[in-house]
Amino acid sequence: MTPIDEFSLDPELIYLNHAAVAPWPKRAAEAAKRFAEENVFSGATFAARWLEEEQCLRQLCAKLINAADPDDIAIVKNTSEALSMVAHGLTWEEGDEVVISDQEFPSNRIVWEALAPQGVRVIEAPLSAFDTPEEAIINACSSRTKLISISSVQYATGLRMDLPLIGKHAKEQGILYCVDAIQSLGALTFDLQTTQADFVMADAHKWLLGPEGTALFYSSPQARNRLRLHEFGWHMVETLGDYDRKEWEPAHTARRFECGSPNTMGEQIFKASLELLLEVGLASVEAQILSHHRYLRSSLSQIPGIEILSPEQEDRQSGILLIRLSGLDDTGHKRLHKMLLDQKVMCAYRGKGLRFSPHFYTPQSKLDSAIHILRNCLNQL
Repeated sequence: MTPIDEFSLDPELIYLNHAAVAPWPKRAAEAAKRFAEENVFSGATFAARWLEEEQCLRQLCAKLINAADPDDIAIVKNTSEALSMVAHGLTWEEGDEVVISDQEFPSNRIVWEALAPQGVRVIEAPLSAFDTPEEAIINACSSRTKLISISSVQYATGLRMDLPLIGKHAKEQGILYCVDAIQSLGALTFDLQTTQADFVMADAHKWLLGPEGTALFYSSPQARNRLRLHEFGWHMVETLGDYDRKEWEPAHTARRFECGSPNTMGEQIFKASLELLLEVGLASVEAQILSHHRYLRSSLSQIPGIEILSPEQEDRQSGILLIRLSGLDDTGHKRLHKMLLDQKVMCAYRGKGLRFSPHFYTPQSKLDSAIHILRNCLNQL
C-alpha cells in the first residue's frame, strides 16, 4: 500500500481543511479497531504491550521535532492544556511580561491573559509593523520579558516564523521560549536543536493526521523544573507502579505532567498516523505541501478580485493559503464559504477570508476541482 492509498475519503469530497481537523489514514482507523477489539475480547490483557507502544509514541514524537530524549515528551490532551501547564506552572512577579504576536490563535493568547490577576502583562507584537515578524517580536521584548510564546505558523495567514532567530534572542536574554507548533508539525520540518525552544506543544488532529484529545508536550529538563504542578495522581510519580509506597515525588521526566490514566486509544491512533508521516519522510511531506501551496496561489491569483493574504516570500509559506475577495464584506465571505461547503469543498472561514490547507496526499485534480467550483460560486454571488 502506498501512502496515497492510506486515505479513503469520499470521492466527491475535496478536503482542503487540514489546518482545522484532518481525516485519518487507514492505519489509524485500523489501530482504533484493533484496540477496541482487544478491549472487547481480552480486557486489559495486552496492557503491557500498550505501555510499550506508548513509549514508542514518545520516541516518534522526539524524532518528529528532533528532541534528544523521549523522556522530555509528555502525552497530554491538547495544546491548550500544555500551554496552561506552562502559564500556571511558572512563578510570576508583578510587572512580568509575556510577548506574543498580534496574530495568535486564542489558545496562545487567552492562557497568558489569564495571568493578569498576578500582574502579568501580555505584549502583542505587531508583526506587520516591522521589516520582519521576528524583528517585531524581538523589539517587543524588554527587561521585564519572562517568556516569548509564538506559533510556528500563524493559523490564519499561514505566516511561517523564523523560530531559530527568535530562539537565539531568547537564549541571549535569558527569556523562556514557548512554541505552539500545531500548524507546522506534520506539515513542515521542525528542528528543536536550532529552534532552542524550552517548550513545544501540538495537537495530533491537524497536520499530524491523528485524533483529537491527544497532543505532544516537549519540555527541556531545565525549564520543566521551573514549573509548579497543579495536577497530581498515580501516573506522574517517579516510582510508577509501586502502589504500596507512601512516599512519592514527581517523575523527573515529562511524565510528571501526566497525572492519571492515559488516553491509550488516542495514543494508538496517534502512533499509527505518526508512523505514516515518518515513513513518507518529513522533508518529502513538506515539499509536496509547499508545492500544493504554490499551485493554488498561482491558480487563484488569476481569478479577478482574489487577493492572496498569505505571505508571498517562499520561506514564509506553509500549508495554509488565505484568500479574500475584493469588494466582498464579511457576510459575503461567510456566504461564499457556505457555498463551497455545500459543494463539498472543505475549507475554513478564518482571518475574514477563506483558508485552504491541503496535505501531502491531496491529488492535484482535487485542487483543480476546488478552483473550478470556486469560480462557479463567484459567478453566483
